[in-house]
Amino acid sequence: MVRAYSQEHTFKHPWERVTAASWRKFADAENKRTLSHILEVDTLSHRLEPSSGKLYTTRAITIHAPGPWFLHKIIGQNTCRCVEWTLVDAKTQSMQLATRNISLQKFIEVEEKIRYDPHPENPKEWTICRQETSIMIKPLSALASMAEKIEQKCVERFQKNSAKGREVMEKICKYLEAESRTRGVSV
Repeated sequence: MVRAYSQEHTFKHPWERVTAASWRKFADAENKRTLSHILEVDTLSHRLEPSSGKLYTTRAITIHAPGPWFLHKIIGQNTCRCVEWTLVDAKTQSMQLATRNISLQKFIEVEEKIRYDPHPENPKEWTICRQETSIMIKPLSALASMAEKIEQKCVERFQKNSAKGREVMEKICKYLEAESRTRGVSV
């Protein structure tokens, strides 16, 4: 069985500021406590397409493996490696991220898609974030009720971590807003 959920969040900050915060979310040292499930983030590639102005990046992200402690004992590890692909189109003001685990695929598949766009009600000052996540525990499909419970626990953890990520993004946006006022620069 697959557990899937979607969330929407409105950042009351312009698209440029929110996307700048997205890039800094994992980099700022003070956010490491809030985002303690993120262990390491490395940029594998980045490419700017001159004709379209689109930016493509690929990052490797190492996280604490989702799921309860006994699942970590069964699979023999408590970290999970993921790949994040990002496309930023400055012309259309769209930032799209897709993340998928590349380790533990025999046990769990997680896919997350996030999109940041100017909010239709206030496109110059607000940004809408749409997130879709799907989680599937594989080897337990024969034990459907147990798999469902583990998937639900994973969903709850992902939702909690998503809220932490939004909290960090809000904090960075406010910092960038204050910084832009001080310097007289719009970000």
